[in-house]
Amino acid sequence: MTAEPIDWTSPPSGGWTYDQVKDLDLPFEFELVDGAIVVRGMTNQWHDTVRDELYFALRSARRDPYEVNAERCVLVDPYTVPKPDAIVFDRTGLDFFTMECVPVAAVVLAVEVVSHGSRSDDRFRKPGMYAEAGIPYFWRVERGEDGSPVVYEFHLDAETGVYAPAPGTAVHHGTLSTSLPYPVEVDLTRIVPR
Repeated sequence: MTAEPIDWTSPPSGGWTYDQVKDLDLPFEFELVDGAIVVRGMTNQWHDTVRDELYFALRSARRDPYEVNAERCVLVDPYTVPKPDAIVFDRTGLDFFTMECVPVAAVVLAVEVVSHGSRSDDRFRKPGMYAEAGIPYFWRVERGEDGSPVVYEFHLDAETGVYAPAPGTAVHHGTLSTSLPYPVEVDLTRIVPR
């Protein structure tokens, strides 16, 4: 008996769950948003270089109990599974040998590098979703006028439940220097080759 192929364009009435779509052989990268399969936009070399360099910087500065990953799915709920460009999460109690997605409760920082195909998502939808899910810190990374990345650092405001600019320097030009979620310093001018 052969299994019937699944038509991913016709979701069940309640929407897709992660367990239903995780093994689908789709011809594109996707995220699951409120039960809908959403195609991830194409990125360019600038985006990928900035993402990778920030990942490496976070990884190099990492302290226990934290771990860093790039484009790892985050299980917000069974119907919503985004893939931030980079995340920092508390690995306490997580099984690296069986874990497919990081549970949102473990994530302490989500990083989104804005690209042409994901501007609205990275600037509005994803920060709102991450804040609602309780992720304490969020970085939005934009391309500056000189081509270098500019990092906008946010923290979750306990009273409003939305992201607010981080205390101190919330916009990082030239150098990213922060202590949240742990001390990290990055020369942003050296990330993109000139």
